[in-house]
Amino acid sequence: MQANWIGKSFGVRFAFPYELPAGSNLPSPQPPSHALLPEGEGNLEPPLSIPSSPPFSQEEKGGSSLLSPPGREVGSEGWRGGGEGSRGAGGEGGAPEAQTPEKGLLWVFTTRADTIMGVTFCAVAAEHPLAAQAAKGDAKLAAFVEECKRGPVMEADLATIEKKGMPTGLSVTHPLTGKAVPVWVGNYVLMGYGEGAVMGVPAHDERDFHFAKKYGLPIEHVIDARTAGADAFTTDHWQSWYEGKDGICVNSGKYDGLGYHEAVDAIAADLKAKGLGDKQVLWRLRDWGISRQRCWGTPIPLIHCGGCGDVPVPDRDLPVVLPEDCVPDGTGNPLAKRADFVNCTCPRCGKPAKRETDTMDTFVDSSWYYLRYACPDNGTAMVDERVAYWLPVDQYIGGIEHAILHLLYSRFWTKAMRDLGLVKLDEPFTHLLTQGMVLNDIYFRKAESGRITYYNPVEIEAKADGSAVLTSDGKPVEAGGIGTMSKSKNNGVDPQELIDHYGADIARFFMMFTSPPEDTLVWSDAGVEGAARYLRRLWSFAWEFGKTGTAPSSPRPGTALPKELAGVRREVHGVLKQANYDIGRNQFNTVASAAMKILNALERTPGDGPLRRAVLHEGLSILLRLLSPITPHISHTLWRELKFGEDVLAADWPEPDAAALIEDEIELVVQVNGKKRGDVRVPRDADSKAIENIVLADPAVQRHVSGQPIKKIVVVPGRLVNVVV
Repeated sequence: MQANWIGKSFGVRFAFPYELPAGSNLPSPQPPSHALLPEGEGNLEPPLSIPSSPPFSQEEKGGSSLLSPPGREVGSEGWRGGGEGSRGAGGEGGAPEAQTPEKGLLWVFTTRADTIMGVTFCAVAAEHPLAAQAAKGDAKLAAFVEECKRGPVMEADLATIEKKGMPTGLSVTHPLTGKAVPVWVGNYVLMGYGEGAVMGVPAHDERDFHFAKKYGLPIEHVIDARTAGADAFTTDHWQSWYEGKDGICVNSGKYDGLGYHEAVDAIAADLKAKGLGDKQVLWRLRDWGISRQRCWGTPIPLIHCGGCGDVPVPDRDLPVVLPEDCVPDGTGNPLAKRADFVNCTCPRCGKPAKRETDTMDTFVDSSWYYLRYACPDNGTAMVDERVAYWLPVDQYIGGIEHAILHLLYSRFWTKAMRDLGLVKLDEPFTHLLTQGMVLNDIYFRKAESGRITYYNPVEIEAKADGSAVLTSDGKPVEAGGIGTMSKSKNNGVDPQELIDHYGADIARFFMMFTSPPEDTLVWSDAGVEGAARYLRRLWSFAWEFGKTGTAPSSPRPGTALPKELAGVRREVHGVLKQANYDIGRNQFNTVASAAMKILNALERTPGDGPLRRAVLHEGLSILLRLLSPITPHISHTLWRELKFGEDVLAADWPEPDAAALIEDEIELVVQVNGKKRGDVRVPRDADSKAIENIVLADPAVQRHVSGQPIKKIVVVPGRLVNVVV
């Protein structure tokens, strides 16, 4: 899940040429006056930020395989974001060499270059030079521009606000048709993303459609649906197929009939030939605003002096220590109200000054703790050469939300420290395991006032007809289905109660066995009871075996085992081989399942005597070691009681015996005149004559031969036997 925030978009960057009235003096673009994150009462304007870096974006996108566990590839991809499209010019900013005070190119970026023939307006951000130019002689427009500058900048907020706009009175030239296109100022356009300008295609963008309907702008249909049964295009109301990429170009001149990809390629090529655009990847990485109005986090070591300005805190006075008795009251920055912290002396001139009261985002600390773990005792540097020994981290385990924030910041921080020469690694983590959530039933009652009270499932009695009542009063409650365990829904399971009742090992075994670690787990009391029954069986079986005395840890090499015992040993080692493979893939649920299979095999081991005890002894040794990471307490106790050793955790991990996996018999396909008629098992070392005799004695073969003379028998070693009649 990592790609919409830094995100990249594949599209086309192109330009609309324009020409302003003579004597116009186009101002330089101004950065947004608002912060990327909510501001409080801090002294820094704008808030302290760490600049973004396009090379980091490229590395963040392609650098680490840890961010793509199955089903989670969108993690930070949706955050980093990005789009490959066309960058085009409609007459303004972005190519200084092509501009004069009156002439220029309005650059825009789009992922839907196939709709370019449907452009009926362009919208620019309030900070855009064209907006500033147009506002010079228009008081209403100037007021609107200022209103937009005070608006939100988060994309989530922009998506929900009312879309407002005002015409600038300026126009740009369509790069392919030569038509005049009016320029508007829109409150939904960000100066900090792309070019600070967007093309408006009302017929094929829902936001533009409603904007055009609101302000009476033209709507030109240029994409037709290929989908059978799609309603005809109309400007009366929006239809979802309007913005689909599976249509073809219409009313688009030479591009008519082209699909999405063909149209984008052709339009990008034509823009490039005119020197007005080309395909481009646009990264959505923004500066990281790190200042917060809190009384925790890392202090920002600056002092604000009326005469000297912003003065860094001298090294001798570091670190700046925050007050430990600061209590937020919910009315602003709590540090700003602490005179004992704020008031200080300017280290440069000695006059009274104010200390910076914003603190750094806590991600600043959590983005590099793993590096500090390698050298926590170093009192003179952030990190030292021990980082090269311990890092990168082999396995990171965390929720999927970490892929969006913590891992993104950590990777950025690691690359920044690398570029500063502090570390040599490129990636902080090698593998990522994102565990799933635990689900449970939800029950509640809704009062007449609308207040909802949730009840824990242990307080509920479920009826056979699907209804449920609260045990304490017998009155009905509503079932809210299955949901993630949470305090707000009161559907969590107290682990201490579970441990008190069943023991920690049973709880752990159930959690591991029920689902793969990356999947959701639906809590089941019956499932916990099933885990308890299995471990009780193991305990009883091991205890009974212990009464028979000691035996060799495994059958001695070269010992001929009876067929049944060899089969048990083969099954145990076969299951172990698969379990070891699954452990390497973090599929612990199949490892727990393997443990159950091994116990089943050991329980049905036939016979008696020292060879049987040797097979069981070896099987239990393998089973307890296999279970030890999941059920350490039971495994440790039984390991000692069966005299395998003092500590199961100190024992070597079990490896399958290749000799035990060799089967005494093999299975061959049997054909009669080339058609499969069954299967037979034959000794592995049987010669062709022995195989022929076994096949001819098989009832299925005899039934299909029916006394006919046999012309020949073809034996393909290890695969099949074909009887020709």
